[in-house]
Amino acid sequence: MGFIFKILDKEHIDLIIPLVQKLNDEKISFPVLQKRFHEMVNQNYECAVILEGEKLIGVCGLWFCTRHYSGKSVEPDHVFIEETYRGKGLGKQFFKWIYDYVSGKGCEAVELNTYVTNYPSHKFYYNQGFNILGYHFLKKL
Repeated sequence: MGFIFKILDKEHIDLIIPLVQKLNDEKISFPVLQKRFHEMVNQNYECAVILEGEKLIGVCGLWFCTRHYSGKSVEPDHVFIEETYRGKGLGKQFFKWIYDYVSGKGCEAVELNTYVTNYPSHKFYYNQGFNILGYHFLKKL
């Protein structure tokens, strides 16, 4: 069976929450994520997914903006692929699909953040041609 890459209709955004919870070790409750995602889909956000048949196995949020230093860009966010599907080239296929999709929307650059301790993602992004340009800082209010 093949994989399907597509943009999720915003009315189905709740389907990704269990995968995003796995990415964050379920530290953020379903109701909190649901509220946040319902706000996000009404901003410059889209959600790309990977399906195997009807089964959702991967997710990647896409934030669109224009930055003074890179032009129109997209920021992949909360990238997650179910563990049993990793290490088989699926992430590479997914990102190829994402690059083609966002190029079609006029994006000139892709930039992202990844957790400092997520070493497998660092290797993946280096292999995808990403370079480290700075640090991401966060202050909770």
